[in-house]
Amino acid sequence: MVALVNSMTGDHPARPVLVMSNDPHAGGLAKARELGVPTFFVDHKPFGTDRAGFEAALQRALENVRPDIICLAGFMRILTPEFTGKWAGRMLNIHPSLLPKYKGLHTHARALAAGDTEHGCSVHEVTAELDGGPILGQARLTITPDDTAETLAARLLPLEHALYPAVLRRYAGGDRSPVTLPAI
Repeated sequence: MVALVNSMTGDHPARPVLVMSNDPHAGGLAKARELGVPTFFVDHKPFGTDRAGFEAALQRALENVRPDIICLAGFMRILTPEFTGKWAGRMLNIHPSLLPKYKGLHTHARALAAGDTEHGCSVHEVTAELDGGPILGQARLTITPDDTAETLAARLLPLEHALYPAVLRRYAGGDRSPVTLPAI
């Protein structure tokens, strides 16, 4: 989120209007406030299994600021087809794998367990299919013999911070062609 907000300056075609979280204690909320971006949270816990109620609260908050694009970053809730459908073509997500490989959780450990020699991250449009929307960008790195899930995640983070802003800039400018960063 910080990388995205920091990128939206100068001639960038987008500006941040809100940072929202489902966790009232998310560190990103404080960071957004420090950057001068309004914040809001909808704690998912009181909703229990009422996903429709939770998403209705999200929708109300989003309607108040009318974003052109929603960028998910660390939002660990699966959204329903009804919600994703309302924002079709206007919602992005970053995922720590080279999609379509390793949708869902524990991607670094799964890449290591599979014996992969390469790992990376992907930015994609959000659709009703979990981590299944059109891929808008990818960045790759070589897995080293001494990598662990933790070291792989740490080495991947700078690529995520470079890829997502690059994709957002292009996407906000109306260009849906994929961004590919050089492999490291």
